[in-house]
Amino acid sequence: MELLCPAGNLAAVKSALIAGADAIYLGLRNETNARSFAGLNFTPDRLEQAVKLIHRRGKQAYLTLNTFAQPGQEARWYQAIDLAADLRMDAVIVADLALLAYARANHPALPLHLSVQASASNAAALRFYRQQFNIRRAVLPRVLSTRQIQALGREKIVDLEVFAFGSLCIMAEGRCRLSSWVTGQSPNTGGSCSPAKFVRWQENGANRDTLLNHMLIDRSGLQDAMGYPVVCKGRYLAASQTKPDAKPAYLLQAPTSLCTLTLLPQLQQAGVVSLKIEGRQRSPAYVDQVTRVWRQAIDSLTYSTSSYRVETQWQKQLAKISEGQITTPGAYSRDWQ
Repeated sequence: MELLCPAGNLAAVKSALIAGADAIYLGLRNETNARSFAGLNFTPDRLEQAVKLIHRRGKQAYLTLNTFAQPGQEARWYQAIDLAADLRMDAVIVADLALLAYARANHPALPLHLSVQASASNAAALRFYRQQFNIRRAVLPRVLSTRQIQALGREKIVDLEVFAFGSLCIMAEGRCRLSSWVTGQSPNTGGSCSPAKFVRWQENGANRDTLLNHMLIDRSGLQDAMGYPVVCKGRYLAASQTKPDAKPAYLLQAPTSLCTLTLLPQLQQAGVVSLKIEGRQRSPAYVDQVTRVWRQAIDSLTYSTSSYRVETQWQKQLAKISEGQITTPGAYSRDWQ
């Protein structure tokens, strides 16, 4: 499997290459890039330097165009695709249908990878993108389970890429996991977060409680204006475990990072060709540490699937740079949707 690493600048590119990346994804310093943080990403000149550096090491360079073109500003996105073709980049990562069509029509030799932002999560969707735009790879949404990824792998429609490590949002690709967890009904199939049939209000003295499937998600005064209840906007009080005398504060979710080290054999069996490390906004030191761990893990798996084991040292290294020093396999090992 390919180890695909992030880079927000040339220093991160060098870190990733030295640490063992097979491929690196980068973005321009403009609106074509969903990770457009100040001081990060690449001008066209810097991008050319990065691509030359990556290619000299015999590795792959992908340009991330993971935003949707703004009306009247499409030329900026088209120019980014032209630039990727001129630099002979190994692929562009795109979600916007118009950009896929432009790339297909004007640069048919430029490989297209479907961005996770397209949220293509079933065989028919992948087949559509392949037939219409000849995509070679799809980055799968993080809402899929390993079982679902394996099912897509058996279809062999396009190459599959999954997120292996990094930040994990409570909502992804337009689907509210919290609502799904509370109600048992996915917003993707139910039409919206907080399906109305699960919503209930009840007066409690001078207050009005808002419940979603019997879970209290908000409490307000009887005269307070209230919007439609959704889980992510609920108010949850939590006491501090380390400061028992502190005033309880609102708490939504403890920070955590996605980590799939334990699932590598299953992902390999599913036919996943690329493991993506999240974090173009991260430092070169972060890129170095994560890449080194995953290089060892993939090499160990490649050497022998049956003897593959997650090393304690890998977990310790990743825990240092995980959000809240906590990792989770996320939806990959989840049985509810």
